[in-house]
Amino acid sequence: MPKELRRTPLYGSHLKLGARLVDFAGWEMPIQYTGIIEEHQAVRSSAGIFDVSHMGRVDFTGHGACSFLQRMITNDLARAEVCKGLYSFLCNEQGGIIDDIIAYHLAGNRYFVVVNGANREKDLAWLKR
Repeated sequence: MPKELRRTPLYGSHLKLGARLVDFAGWEMPIQYTGIIEEHQAVRSSAGIFDVSHMGRVDFTGHGACSFLQRMITNDLARAEVCKGLYSFLCNEQGGIIDDIIAYHLAGNRYFVVVNGANREKDLAWLKR
């Protein structure tokens, strides 16, 4: 029996806009709406949005939050401006890449990390060990 796909809070909006939906890491996500070329032109001339509700979100708070993340990622989070994100890699002890992430410095000792939806469980398990 196939596993039921999870849906983001924007699922209904995707349907109303005519999205073609696919299985993406266990989530029912839009792959396109009107067509690749038309959507490409729309983004080039106006703007586009992307539903990131399926991605993993992790908060880090406290005195050791920055130093902990510094040991886990490749970019220098200590230089991150408040409310700005840094693209980085989450690495294992040998420096091998586990995932690419975006780490945000929210304020003071508060940080927020966004991990890829397809790697969510693996990344969270790594960060918790």
